Amino acid sequence: MNRAISLLRQVHIHPLLWIIIAISIATAHFLEVCLLLGIIFIHEMGHAAAASFFSWRIKKISLLPFGGVAEMDEHGNRPLKEELIVVVAGPLQHLWMMGAAYLLLSFSLISEDLFQLFINYNLMIFIFNLFPVWPLDGGKLIFLLLSLKHSFPSAHRLTLILSFLSLGLFSFLILFIAPSHINVWVIIAFLAFSLYHEWKQRRFIFMRFLLERYYGKKSNPSALKPIQANEHDLLIHVLEKFQRGCKHPIIVEAAGKEKGILDENELLHAYFTDKRLTDKISDLLFLY
Repeated sequence: MNRAISLLRQVHIHPLLWIIIAISIATAHFLEVCLLLGIIFIHEMGHAAAASFFSWRIKKISLLPFGGVAEMDEHGNRPLKEELIVVVAGPLQHLWMMGAAYLLLSFSLISEDLFQLFINYNLMIFIFNLFPVWPLDGGKLIFLLLSLKHSFPSAHRLTLILSFLSLGLFSFLILFIAPSHINVWVIIAFLAFSLYHEWKQRRFIFMRFLLERYYGKKSNPSALKPIQANEHDLLIHVLEKFQRGCKHPIIVEAAGKEKGILDENELLHAYFTDKRLTDKISDLLFLY
């Protein structure tokens, strides 16, 4: 109960949403707006409840004029299985909501029209959220999938590139199918801005990933994945090979032979604490 109350306290309603609610009352569309907001709220609470179960740090749960978002103060160092559960916990809410609506219809507690409207809204939000566009749930699933094989910055960059392409294709289809739907273009503009901002901040996001890996709560990754580095490689270039969910021993090689082994925490310590920003990886062998 205390955890549920804590989650509810994190809910933040965007000021523009109140204007939309007022307009819906004036135009006799209050029921439709309430249904949409209720579905979006339960969807985001699904994310938040799963995150709370794993003791994630939740910044806030925002209800926006055109959707919602559960913001987490985590930076890519939680176990991938945990993040997968948190991501899919939102879309899964639509399944039980549609099942509950069917039961209410079966007992004649709601009308056929209301049932159909509720199902349509659920399917619309469910399908839209699974589009492979960041920061939608589909985009986050793509990021997780790419993180299985690629380093953090590579997976992040590829996710954003695929998101740009997917959003461009979606915009092209809307231009021919429903060019006059202002609401859809507003959502497209919001996604485009979010992608552009994420792209501009990708280096900062990578630094937060490394900082959390060094200073934050340890996720104790079970996979051990050695990184082979040439003695002349720069420290930052080796750090760019770090992968989510993996612990990295660094094997330093010279002329094809092993010269020494470094722990990943030694690299992070050298970069963030000792400020050895331009060192070669071989320089650290003489320190540690």
